[in-house]
Amino acid sequence: MPNSLLASNLRNRRRRSKSKRQKLIQNQHEPALTEEEEEEEEDEGNGFKLKTSAKHGVQPLGNLYFVNKGAVNVRNTGLGNLHVLTDELVLEILALLDAAHLGVLSTVTKSFYVFANHEPLWRNLVLEELKGDFLFAGSWRSTYVSASHPKFQSSGESVLKIRDFYSDYLFQSWLCANLEMKREWLERDNITRVRGLSVEEFITNFEEPNKPVLLEGCLDDWGAVKKWSKEYLSDVAGDVEFAVGPVEMKLENYFKYSDGVTEERPLYLFDPKFAEKVPVLDSEYEAPVYFREDLFSVLGNERPDYRWIIIGPSGSGSSFHIDPNSTSAWNAVITGSKKWVLFPPDVVPPGVHPSPDGAEVACPVSIMEWFMNFYGDTRSWKKRPVECVCKAGEVMFVPNGWWHLVINLEESIAITQNYVSRRNLLNVLEFLKKPNAKELVSGTNDRENLHDKFKKAIEEAYPGTIQELEKKAEEKRIAEEQKVTFWDAATDSKSGAFKFSF
Repeated sequence: MPNSLLASNLRNRRRRSKSKRQKLIQNQHEPALTEEEEEEEEDEGNGFKLKTSAKHGVQPLGNLYFVNKGAVNVRNTGLGNLHVLTDELVLEILALLDAAHLGVLSTVTKSFYVFANHEPLWRNLVLEELKGDFLFAGSWRSTYVSASHPKFQSSGESVLKIRDFYSDYLFQSWLCANLEMKREWLERDNITRVRGLSVEEFITNFEEPNKPVLLEGCLDDWGAVKKWSKEYLSDVAGDVEFAVGPVEMKLENYFKYSDGVTEERPLYLFDPKFAEKVPVLDSEYEAPVYFREDLFSVLGNERPDYRWIIIGPSGSGSSFHIDPNSTSAWNAVITGSKKWVLFPPDVVPPGVHPSPDGAEVACPVSIMEWFMNFYGDTRSWKKRPVECVCKAGEVMFVPNGWWHLVINLEESIAITQNYVSRRNLLNVLEFLKKPNAKELVSGTNDRENLHDKFKKAIEEAYPGTIQELEKKAEEKRIAEEQKVTFWDAATDSKSGAFKFSF
């Protein structure tokens, strides 16, 4: 039963969250994939698809006890006295080495060969030493070698298959990179979908009650929808550098990377300055009519980062977070499709542990790991998440304070913007004046003074607006004090903490 390992080992040992409170799901041990199974296979019963076989022949630990009884784990014998260390700690030690020493270490034993060729180690070396100036060569190790030693002639990546190497941590790392989305993870679609909504209806039915909605048919006039293919973007911006993870990369080089990569956490192009870098892109889209009021615009060039072009391959995306500065957001898919999972503000997603002050969030290492380990928990929750697949030409409205996870189901291009309207102005002002604003506020270098600057600019541009909103808020609080609130009946309304990062 090739993929029955998914009932046993993928759920529990690999990555324990930074928070000790992270829930680890217990399970039964069953037979699993072995190194001989090279072709893509599908388990019809569980609906899992694998893109390739396990690199180096790494197997889940359960196979040692229930499939290959009597085998000796070469992971332990090859590490010698270091076998008592966890896989995570071994890799953290190896991360201190440079490329030359990693290469030497990989020749010592079969065990060190597997550890020293762990792709994230070489990815870190590439990004730290080469920044964004590289051409992806099929693997991070090959990329490093070809960039650092261009005279070295390689006929391609040679991967040794190691028998009897058992590690839940390394196996699940490979599994997260190669597992396609399970059918049941895509089936739930409980978001409200609307078309032809008036601005007033949007405000009344969704923005004021802080409720997500998927908007259809509001990108029909965008030039971006008609033009923004990979070929077009390469023509107009191929040699322009965009923000990709921790580095800046030329767009044409990023496309070469995204075309050839299969990894657990693909690099995501997420650039807040795209319109300044390529003005023609700015002219080919505009905010949908529902989001034209953006009060942060009173700050002019001093406003925090607020709009991004987003490009990524299948499997890329953003793990659970709350959008910055208590803003609301819209996300328009131009090509491709995205799976969304959203939780209301005071329902923290399973496996996610924000710090008390909201400055840090501990969560699983990858989006796919969250689906494997925690998605099933939500089936029994009274307040289930809002879910949908947002396709090309559709727009997701994300209300302020909502936790959300997004994963690209295919190569996707999108535009997203965060904004402040009268409906969430008071929330934003309250957030910006928190005692730890220096840690919480993002997208600007002047975090501590943003509240005072913004409030002053609003008072000058829209005299009396803040006082009027405060009066209405107080009247609403008094009126609803004795009755069941919207969030008590359906969702939740308290603002959650967040850490905005990608």
